[in-house]
Amino acid sequence: MDVNAAVAAAAAIAGVLTGVIAMLAFRWSEREQKRPTRTSLHTDPVLPPGVDTVLSVLRSSAVVLDEADAVVKASSAAYALGLVRGGRLSVDPMLKMARDTRRDGEIRQVELDLPRRGTGRGEALAVSARVAPLGSRLVLLLVEDLTEARRIEAVRRDFVANVSHELKTPVGALSLLSEAVMDASDDPEAVERFAGRMQIEATRLTNLVQELIDLSRVQNDDPLEDAEPVRVDELVAEAIDRCRHQAGTKQITMAAGGTADLHVWGNRGQLAAALGNLVENAVNYSPARTRVGIAARRVTAPGGDMIEVAVTDQGIGISEKDKERVFERFYRVDPARSRATGGTGLGLAIVKHVAASHGGEVTVWSAENQGSTFTLRLPEAGAARDRAQQHPDLDGLDDETGDSTPESSPYEPLPAPEVLP
Repeated sequence: MDVNAAVAAAAAIAGVLTGVIAMLAFRWSEREQKRPTRTSLHTDPVLPPGVDTVLSVLRSSAVVLDEADAVVKASSAAYALGLVRGGRLSVDPMLKMARDTRRDGEIRQVELDLPRRGTGRGEALAVSARVAPLGSRLVLLLVEDLTEARRIEAVRRDFVANVSHELKTPVGALSLLSEAVMDASDDPEAVERFAGRMQIEATRLTNLVQELIDLSRVQNDDPLEDAEPVRVDELVAEAIDRCRHQAGTKQITMAAGGTADLHVWGNRGQLAAALGNLVENAVNYSPARTRVGIAARRVTAPGGDMIEVAVTDQGIGISEKDKERVFERFYRVDPARSRATGGTGLGLAIVKHVAASHGGEVTVWSAENQGSTFTLRLPEAGAARDRAQQHPDLDGLDDETGDSTPESSPYEPLPAPEVLP
């Protein structure tokens, strides 16, 4: 009996000790879990309330860094620009700014040129980076892409420079010719010759000013406000009549063909000017005793049928490097020839703007010394009217510059129309 009591007492004491030890171990474990460690100080930082929501609506690329320079939060735009890779900020100048701001708490801003990721081109992304402290542990980096703004500014600057140059040339010529007329007042033949040159320069100046006005108008006006069904046959006939005298002087044969009774929806005046510019260029850049053809047809396309009007010439053609730029303002494939023909370099720019504002496009096929085919593609009257009613703000035009290169066409260029000799 005494032995059993001793065993029971020993078991009770052992159980009590086990319970005490387990309780102490549990409390020690809780204390260790609550105690901050070197690792926990740098993981799972919490953004201040509302910051996540604000960053999600910002247009700028946003990156939040912790005290170990690890990315806590980054917008999708930051990944698209290549700012964040593998959970780290990949741009060294920005990383240095973040560290300096974390050290002294000052807001910093800088503009940088970053290599464009994923392209083989040498172009760079122009960005503006701004770093500011976010609480006591985090740093906020905001990056704005300035590439498009710089491109637009460069286009505007070039446009002003080109306009100044183009206006200065005929104005300077008129000034010199007027002095020559005064000096040759006693020579009727010289006066007549100089007066003829003055008329040519005055006509060139008038054409340049008028085309600048036309370009400004097609950029600013909405052609669908006073749109109407326009017969393609009438546009072609008007374009041929516009260039009949020039073609006759060079013995160039002009002929129209293709599908009859086609209609497009838009501003008649702008459409006539666009097609007239294409035909006029074809005549001006074609050698004497060649042919210029204008053909129209209907093609099927997603969203509705399209009307294609192709102007084909047998002129000097356009090289591959010039094809991407022929629709830019004042760009000339052959500046010397353009001056001889009185070209201003604005005709194709006007065509491109008219096509884009009507929901279409203009494309070019050309081979050097073989000729060119410019194709004006516009929605058919019914399809264009329906599209305008469903999407009144759809114009497909860059409002700032309008100088983007037209995309490649999904259609093959029209073959040269049959023209009788």
